[in-house]
Amino acid sequence: MRVSSMLQLGLRSAGTILLRKKEPLIGSIILTDRCNLSCRHCAVNNINGRIYPYSQIKSEMQSLYSQGVRILIFYGGEPCLWRDEGRCVRDLVIEAKEMGFLLVNVITNGTLSFDIPEADLILVSMDGERENHNHLRGDTYDSILENITEASASNICIYMAINRINQGDIESVCRLAAGVENVKSVSFNFHTPYPGTEYLKLSVEEKTECCNRIEKLMDDGYPILNLRAAFPYIIHNTYQTPCYQCVVVEDGRQWVCGRCIDIQGLCQECGFFFPAEYSLVFGGNLKAILELGRRYLKHI
Repeated sequence: MRVSSMLQLGLRSAGTILLRKKEPLIGSIILTDRCNLSCRHCAVNNINGRIYPYSQIKSEMQSLYSQGVRILIFYGGEPCLWRDEGRCVRDLVIEAKEMGFLLVNVITNGTLSFDIPEADLILVSMDGERENHNHLRGDTYDSILENITEASASNICIYMAINRINQGDIESVCRLAAGVENVKSVSFNFHTPYPGTEYLKLSVEEKTECCNRIEKLMDDGYPILNLRAAFPYIIHNTYQTPCYQCVVVEDGRQWVCGRCIDIQGLCQECGFFFPAEYSLVFGGNLKAILELGRRYLKHI
């Protein structure tokens, strides 16, 4: 991340914190819910299979920017499947940068070519070592690793959702992140138990043990993007929700924090780390604020 972008984000964030603003700063656009995989732990893919048109995506980008969003994330479904009017997700990243977004990220399953050097961060889903990853996502581990190594920019973050099956693979994923040239960092989430996937949910004791291991890896110098200051709140889901500074847009509809908010009781079991992290940051937690600045400057 450029220092100038970090300074601008810091200033906007400071205003949000000091004035207790609820306007969004981080926005996500779902380009399509179409996906080429059928992962065991996913319940939000291929519901309608639509590729949303470029004109609509551009309008959503403009709307988010006018609302104050400066961190933009593209995902799906699988965003690398998105094509419209001769454009692909890389074109959207370039256009978002030209529009004025300070940080533009893409979340992908990594099975398709994702060489997007203009993105600040490409979060690639790898859910454990080869055996567990392939059990969860199909036989994709080797092709994902090949796409990572063939990318032209070192802007890749391994993105792991920890669940009952792969919880033993945290250290292996960190070693992979540290050993592959194009990988800049690793980021963890816990499984969010969407209907039909509840059997993958971790207990409080398991979450505690996982966070203790992640903290040890941080101490050992592994490039982990998460905030340890948020771990106690993530383990017990005790952070303030919803996080008003985060919004998600899909097909003309906008949610505060995330789409989990529509499913009764799911918000209280959310496994995503970022709502807790940003809830603490924008709530004025000094420890989380300082840690966020350090980790973003180092790993983005």
